[in-house]
Amino acid sequence: MDFDKIDKRIRNRRKEWMFPLGVLFIIMAIIIFVRNLIVISTELGIDFFVDNFTNPSITNEKFVIVMIIIGAVLIYFGKINRKNHTKTI
Repeated sequence: MDFDKIDKRIRNRRKEWMFPLGVLFIIMAIIIFVRNLIVISTELGIDFFVDNFTNPSITNEKFVIVMIIIGAVLIYFGKINRKNHTKTI
């Protein structure tokens, strides 16, 4: 058996997972942001919603920012890996 050919076929069929996961992170962050904007601004006002970005406690709005950053990093590394993977084929 030629293990190099088998290994190359497995690597060629491998799907890149960082790019779709990054897109998923950003979509989920947008959903959380819109949900919080609608729920909080209708009950407590837009000032309370904006204050959640600047107060020292941990809030969902800060998680949204972190999720967008993580999603952008995953998309960036997914694009690099995709470019490197297509060059080696």
